[in-house]
Amino acid sequence: MSNQINIPRGTQDILPGQTEKWQLIEAKARELCERYQYRELRTPIFEHTDLFKRSVGDTTDIVQKEMYTFTDRGDRSLTLRPEGTAAAVRSFVENKMFGSPNQPVKLYYMGPMFRYERPQAGRFRQFVQFGVEAMGSADPAIDAEVISLAMSLYKELGLKKLKLVVNSLGDKESRKAHRDALVSHFQPRIGEFCSDCQNRLEKNPMRILDCKADRGHELMKSAPSIIDYLTDDSAQYFNKVTKYLTNLGIEFEVDANLVRGLDYYNHTAFEIMSDAEGFGAITTLCGGGRYNGLVEEIGGPETPGIGFALSIERLLAALEAEGVELPVNEGIECYLVSLGEEAKDYTVGLLHNLRMAGFSAERDYQDRKIKAQFKAADRMNARYVAVLGEDELKANKINLKSMADGEQTELPLESFIEKFKEICK
Repeated sequence: MSNQINIPRGTQDILPGQTEKWQLIEAKARELCERYQYRELRTPIFEHTDLFKRSVGDTTDIVQKEMYTFTDRGDRSLTLRPEGTAAAVRSFVENKMFGSPNQPVKLYYMGPMFRYERPQAGRFRQFVQFGVEAMGSADPAIDAEVISLAMSLYKELGLKKLKLVVNSLGDKESRKAHRDALVSHFQPRIGEFCSDCQNRLEKNPMRILDCKADRGHELMKSAPSIIDYLTDDSAQYFNKVTKYLTNLGIEFEVDANLVRGLDYYNHTAFEIMSDAEGFGAITTLCGGGRYNGLVEEIGGPETPGIGFALSIERLLAALEAEGVELPVNEGIECYLVSLGEEAKDYTVGLLHNLRMAGFSAERDYQDRKIKAQFKAADRMNARYVAVLGEDELKANKINLKSMADGEQTELPLESFIEKFKEICK
């Protein structure tokens, strides 16, 4: 009987060969944030459960069904973070970032999130999100900037088959009028809907529009559109956002049925989807929107905010669907081949010096024959192989072979590092 322990369902090991792709994406995201002047925030992996109940919303699937919640030894209810915005806003309030002279406060985060849901292609119970938050500005131009940042990341990594969908969820007045219209629309036949939708009718009827189980119901297609209930101010705000997107050359569609799955959104809401053939049933890559009112909900002063989050796993799946190969550097610069005990001993120090000089380098640790060492160098995609035997050691020389063209050069051993630097230039 096997006593092997396997990985928990809905999680994954990201192995060497794959991690390099993750590192490249993470580096691109950081570089882009630097251009846009967003600075990194790192928050705890778990927070007080109440934070997510108050921000994400009691009626959401996340809070009702998906959170990993536990009681610690001090009898406190804690939750592994299911998303990044609530923690970012909590940190913004707790650390009084609203007092910073530089407004809006522009932040980004990157790290694991946890949701208990049915694992499927591209969806995990532990997944990695990259997200940005801009707090302190009610200018529709910052909405366009946030959307632009998300689109730029996808495009600069090589994705082409993208679809941006935008909507306005309006202000409080717009939402109240829309809410009343939704209740009147769904109430007579709410018994035909799932139990979740029946619970949402009074608490948050807009969430019915986001239901996956009842998306094919005829009342969904004829449901009142939030666009028809926008106040003049909300409509004007949304018009500005779409105008700025047009000015930035960003193509988009307006979808009046787009409802984000979190209660804190208002005004601008958006999703970026993959249009790649064979990508799968779940096409959403990224989602975000405005959350004016969330900072107050978490105990801070009145502060408008907007942000987005995207899954790196789904980004990788989209790159694969479009056949985009990331330019990952998988080779090393030098492999040291040694022949004889003294030469082998000498390469220990030489290898160290190569690495201290900034080169990626390796040597044999398996006591293999010279042919096998060359094969190892080949497998590691080494640009150069430096060969040191007993004769070379006595003559104070080392042979350097270019693996690209087979050209060989004899170099003085004591100045090998300096000569190698020149050759690599």
